[in-house]
Amino acid sequence: MEQKIMKVKRLIADADAVMIGAGAGLSTAAGFVYSGERFDRYFGDFGRKYGFQDMYSGGFYPYATKEEFWAYFSRNIWINRYMDAPSQTYDDLFQLIRDKDYFVLTTNVDHCFQKAGFDKKRLFYTQGDYGLFQCSKPCCRKTWDNEEMVRQMILSQGFVIGEHNVLTLPEGRKAAMRIPTELLPKCPNCGRPLTTNLCADDRFVEDEGWQEAAVEYEAWLTAHQHQKVVYLEIGVGFNTPGIIKYNFWQQVYRNEETTYVCLNMESNPVPDEISDRSIMISGDSSRVIHELIA
Repeated sequence: MEQKIMKVKRLIADADAVMIGAGAGLSTAAGFVYSGERFDRYFGDFGRKYGFQDMYSGGFYPYATKEEFWAYFSRNIWINRYMDAPSQTYDDLFQLIRDKDYFVLTTNVDHCFQKAGFDKKRLFYTQGDYGLFQCSKPCCRKTWDNEEMVRQMILSQGFVIGEHNVLTLPEGRKAAMRIPTELLPKCPNCGRPLTTNLCADDRFVEDEGWQEAAVEYEAWLTAHQHQKVVYLEIGVGFNTPGIIKYNFWQQVYRNEETTYVCLNMESNPVPDEISDRSIMISGDSSRVIHELIA
């Protein structure tokens, strides 16, 4: 592994540009885990009442009322979008590539790249953003920032929002498991319920910001199609491999000046056609990224 890390360091230093492809595994490495102690701290009451043991399952539970659903989901949005990442992984990654000509393609929706200092114009959040609401129909191709709406839902449950947006409860107090009806988010355009701007089905709104990011991404690829580029894939699985993984394989195959680097907890296969220009590093991506800047 040490030899691979040294090679990746040299490749990035010598590259004309770096394209980062980030999946859920990167945020997991940064501490955004959906179960265990983090789940118990913020969702233990829901877990005890309904029997689920992770945030993902809780998001799909058929709650009896919208007030209870939004009590749960507002907490989910807040801790996974507005609270700081538990570790320095994203900051380390930015330090690694900040002086390079870079672009980021990600399926993550937690906004960690921008909070770490990455240029917004060099980011393409393909699957949406926890920080945006859209009409549930949708009636229009618009999205709305949801921080203030979610903040009010959080406060209505009795939480205190402290430094770094960390949630706490006053001593001896239990959190409410529903929000007031008047806080249910409604579309400013048509009055229908709002929902999160996440790519779950054909109702996903690709708003103006999404469209602009898609154009910037394609322009970046075109500008660098004959240059020496490192395609750095981190924490990408096989749920939606066509967005990043297969895409990166194709880009590397087309340009012999490129290199494919994959950081993942588990060893992943790579096509024979690009195996001589691929470096696969399995293990904790957070530790590997930290070693790359050491």
